[in-house]
Amino acid sequence: MAAPAACTRFSDNYELKEELGKGAFSVVRRCVQKSTGLEFAAKIINTKKLSARDFQKLEREARICRKLQHPNIVRLHDSIQEENFHYLVFDLVTGGELFEDIVAREFYSEADASHCIQQILESVNHCHQNGVVHRDLKPENLLLASKQKGAAVKLADFGLAIEVQGEQQAWFGFAGTPGYLSPEVLKKEPYGKPVDIWACGVILYILLVGYPPFWDEDQHRLYAQIKAGAYDYPSPEWDTVTPEAKNLINQMLTVNPSKRITASEALKHPWICQRERVASVVHRQETVDCLKKFNARRKLKGAILTTMLATRNFSSKYDAHGRSIITKKSDGSQVKESTDSSTTLEDDDVKARKQEIIKMTEQLIEAINTGDYEAYTKICDPHLTAFEPEALGNLVEGMDFHKFYFDNVLGKNCKAVNTTILNPHVHLLGEDAACIAYVRLTQYMDKQGQAHTQQSEETRVWHKRDNKWQNVHFHRSGVTGSSPFTFAHK
Repeated sequence: MAAPAACTRFSDNYELKEELGKGAFSVVRRCVQKSTGLEFAAKIINTKKLSARDFQKLEREARICRKLQHPNIVRLHDSIQEENFHYLVFDLVTGGELFEDIVAREFYSEADASHCIQQILESVNHCHQNGVVHRDLKPENLLLASKQKGAAVKLADFGLAIEVQGEQQAWFGFAGTPGYLSPEVLKKEPYGKPVDIWACGVILYILLVGYPPFWDEDQHRLYAQIKAGAYDYPSPEWDTVTPEAKNLINQMLTVNPSKRITASEALKHPWICQRERVASVVHRQETVDCLKKFNARRKLKGAILTTMLATRNFSSKYDAHGRSIITKKSDGSQVKESTDSSTTLEDDDVKARKQEIIKMTEQLIEAINTGDYEAYTKICDPHLTAFEPEALGNLVEGMDFHKFYFDNVLGKNCKAVNTTILNPHVHLLGEDAACIAYVRLTQYMDKQGQAHTQQSEETRVWHKRDNKWQNVHFHRSGVTGSSPFTFAHK
């Protein structure tokens, strides 16, 4: 029987033209559809070089882009897998960045800024209605359809976008660009659609005065500013901005995500939907001048980091328009840079995922300390296996053996308990499994008011099922330290 012919659907239908940009695993080229003569941008990914996780992300990006069809979003027209290469065929947008276009204009007013943010909000609202969170809204991803006056603003690059259910908030990993990150992401709290609105608030602030609301050369100080929502409206440049514009920024840059304005609400704000009556039409030359400096600084930072990429084992990728998106070192560590850099960070692959395992382990130990069997059973697999001293060298399976200690010992013989996890080491075993090894130090007061300390060494194996981590196996050493009862059990 003859082997099936390799797919040649891209090669048959499109003619490749000049290169527009290049990344570690991809190249972006202009292409022409043979049947119509229409031009597109083809992002060509070398799938031979992709890890399983990178391939999943590619599939996620294509799936998300297929869902989104809106005049203010760069549209994906085709996604084709051929042998060793995947082709994403996007709109060819030729107008460049919105921010670069603004500084070339002869006239730019508050009303123009209102029209820009309206188009951005329309794109974000469409994403949110379709259960998509972009996670990387920033000037580099705001493009213009063409060089014609009044060309539509187009939101690009869905490489970090995620799919959410309704208003679901969860920890989807640390991802975004420093100056545009929301407080909840920096606090490593559950997040969702409101992160995009926070970034819109930062963008609107820049659109009005040409510099960002949060800025510091030191990233830690920058993040502290953002978490506190510490921004202001300095004189004299903000004196000429209408109160309605400031009101919209305030509602977007609300630290509490549940109180932050939504995209659909923002589109109904008077400064947006009644701009002719509300927004000022005075030319803002100072904003244009500041924005020129802001753009130059972004480009310089991008150039420096691109040079670093070539020499320090960073991985770079380009979006469908050949603009570099610099991610992280291959070991998963973040790139440290200052606020106005255009660098996109995503360390959910390694650092945040390891942190999640440590957090789950802490929750499990907390359930043991408080004698909360119900919480313990939610975190553990019902067929949990264990080697521990109480089992006298036997491997025990299931919950009955452990339930005895919850019913009779744990949480009943002491006044106070404190557990410290020392030297945790997490090994990620693919997407859905992990192993953690650590020293567990338990301090407690017995009923006589005597303080005790116990130490044990533990290893736990975690497995992710239905997007939920469960402990499937653990191994605990003998306890050291005097104790009238077993406390370090489980």
